[in-house]
Amino acid sequence: MSKIGKLIITIPNGVTVSQAENKVTVQGPKGQLFVDVPAGIVVAIEEATVKVSQKVTNDRTTQAFWGLVRANIANAIKGVSEGFEVRLEMVGVGFRGQASGSELTLSLGFSHPVKMKAPQGVTFAMGENNTIIISGSDKMMVGEIAAEIRAVRPPEPYKGKGIKYVGERIRRKAGKTAKAVGGK
Repeated sequence: MSKIGKLIITIPNGVTVSQAENKVTVQGPKGQLFVDVPAGIVVAIEEATVKVSQKVTNDRTTQAFWGLVRANIANAIKGVSEGFEVRLEMVGVGFRGQASGSELTLSLGFSHPVKMKAPQGVTFAMGENNTIIISGSDKMMVGEIAAEIRAVRPPEPYKGKGIKYVGERIRRKAGKTAKAVGGK
């Protein structure tokens, strides 16, 4: 029995949820998202609620997808109404970023600037203190783009230089220590 799958999703004002065969469509002020529904999962849409259940209770594959489908529908509803945002922080001397339209240009100590393009529905912005703000309505897409940007220059464990999530703690290592050499 799925603890997450049993929960009922409430639909906020301004958001419409509809179902056609094996696809749930969620529309709101921030866009439109689609959620695929695998066989064996039933989505019941009532006035202001969505309930996800499974047809056969003993099938392990439908049990595995039950909570996932419910979470994906809930994330789509939140995404089209409020949106999602991930913040990254650049730590290092001379590390800079510039967001212009759907393109992000990063100067990270390489011999060339790193340019990244935002996919449809994702926007880049630069905040204060070398903070990159990635926002959009699709939670998976925003998280994937944030992971790609972080992978360009992940934080190193000795000084902590690199790109990290805001609030992420970097496990630091002690550097080499100098020992006195006894000699002649």
